[in-house]
Amino acid sequence: MIQADTEASKHDHPSTSAPFAALVDEYLRVLANERGSSAHTLRAYRRELMNFAVDMAERYAAIETVDKIEHLHIRTYLGVQLERGLSKASTARALAAIRSWFKWLARSGRVQQNVASLVATPKLPKHLPRVPSIEQMNRVVDNVDDDAASWPARDKAILELLYGCGIRNAELTGLNVRDIQWGNETILVRGKGQRQRLVPLGDTAAYALRVYLAERSARLAAKFEAKGIDTPAMFLSLKLRGIGKAGSEGRLTTRSVGRIVKRVAILRGLSADVHPHTLRHAFGTHLLEEGADLRAIQELLGHERLSTTQRYTQLTTSQLEAVYDKTHPRAR
Repeated sequence: MIQADTEASKHDHPSTSAPFAALVDEYLRVLANERGSSAHTLRAYRRELMNFAVDMAERYAAIETVDKIEHLHIRTYLGVQLERGLSKASTARALAAIRSWFKWLARSGRVQQNVASLVATPKLPKHLPRVPSIEQMNRVVDNVDDDAASWPARDKAILELLYGCGIRNAELTGLNVRDIQWGNETILVRGKGQRQRLVPLGDTAAYALRVYLAERSARLAAKFEAKGIDTPAMFLSLKLRGIGKAGSEGRLTTRSVGRIVKRVAILRGLSADVHPHTLRHAFGTHLLEEGADLRAIQELLGHERLSTTQRYTQLTTSQLEAVYDKTHPRAR
């Protein structure tokens, strides 16, 4: 890894002469401790930034400190990634990580400016997410039976919360039993950056949760008998793995939730590209179709920017255009 020239230079410029890896690690600690970034985000940023640091060390021997990196170096790095077959979307994600890192480097005095901001983002094709209709979603959520689920009560509750509350997969798996506020008919959800919000809990979702929680308690009691072992985690694996062990809560993983959603959706007639985020898109889109205010949808989804929520207007506009083309006499 790249080291500083001398102890004298380290004393004069302790920030800029630090090894790249140390600066990456320091930035990741800021993301984790001060900004509350998720483990998934931290892993992705570490991968992108370490790949970039290694490339800089191998390609440019003269670049010994981070303040020597110029925007042309970053542009060349991204160009090489594209030549190696990396998609434009993946290249854009790599640039986003590098930009964020350099923004922090500039704010903390390691570099004079964020040179990564001078690099243009690869132009990406606009793909609107495919969203099932209201009828399709009702068919999926209303028919979580033994043929489609290993634990129907749990999987029914999962689908009800993903579609009925519009929460993210990571937000779902991070739920604790105490986060359900039955008196207020709301759920306390921890979103990106550890931002918290209260989401309304509908009647069907509340009923599904009560059925699941009763089975959850019974299964825990049967497995651990009179030991009184419990866990704060809301959604548990089928075999209750890890519960009772030090540092483990037996919490269902996001990957497992993805498999559960895909299996039920496919068996109920949806396409194979359905994943938990599809249900979140459906939540926002269907609210908008039924006349909900865009800012209200923003709050429910936990979007920091309204522009993120406005993606759903594109979906509805395309559907309205289809209706217009079919029905208006001047469209023929």
